[in-house]
Amino acid sequence: MKQNITQEQLRDFWKSYNQGKILNKDMEYHKINSIYKRDMSKQPSPFIVGAWSEPCFEYLQNNQWEFTEKIDGTNIRIMFDGENITFGGRTEAASIPAHLTNKLNETFLPITKRMLFKKVFEPKDGETTNVVLYGEGFGYKIQGKVGVDYLMQEVDFCLFDVKVGDWWLERENVKDIAQKLGLKTPKVVGYGTIHEAIELVKKGFKSSFGTADAEGLVLRPTCELRTRSGERVITKIKVRDFEGDAK
Repeated sequence: MKQNITQEQLRDFWKSYNQGKILNKDMEYHKINSIYKRDMSKQPSPFIVGAWSEPCFEYLQNNQWEFTEKIDGTNIRIMFDGENITFGGRTEAASIPAHLTNKLNETFLPITKRMLFKKVFEPKDGETTNVVLYGEGFGYKIQGKVGVDYLMQEVDFCLFDVKVGDWWLERENVKDIAQKLGLKTPKVVGYGTIHEAIELVKKGFKSSFGTADAEGLVLRPTCELRTRSGERVITKIKVRDFEGDAK
């Protein structure tokens, strides 16, 4: 016998559905702005050197920043709700290559790994907190030739950020979680001012993976900071933005 869905049940369904979409949207990784604004009237949109993209970058330009290698791959989210592990790209619309999905399945879905997740992210006071691991899928057939330069015949996952509830974990905690879960993390290339980071990128340097040249650097203050609007203070510098400059 066919059973009709009531208006109340339909409202409850869409409420749950939309809450799920909002939750997943909140779990998407934020945009990382470059250090300078770009001249959109020219190709390929070069930097306007000295025109800082964010006021905080100008204010903090001579402060101490941590430089980590920027991996040229595809952004991946590993989401854990206390019981289940799911994957996502940078946004809900992003797709993950099949061979990378297979690697993620092998890495995160065995029962032993799920048990390890439960141990590492054991809830306090019995309250389950959503956890998101943010990283880069990189290697073979990802981002063209550079992928093969990283890993000739395989792909891997490199963890660069962890968010537990509303809290972004500090670098040492991210490294600790990576070690416990058996995951790779980006190499810390150095510490210094934004200007020192620019000079390092202009010279270029080798990636810590394979034979690839590094794509660039991700910079964070040595103390996690946020802007007045609540956004993280974090920026990036790519080698290609300074190609042609004197080395």
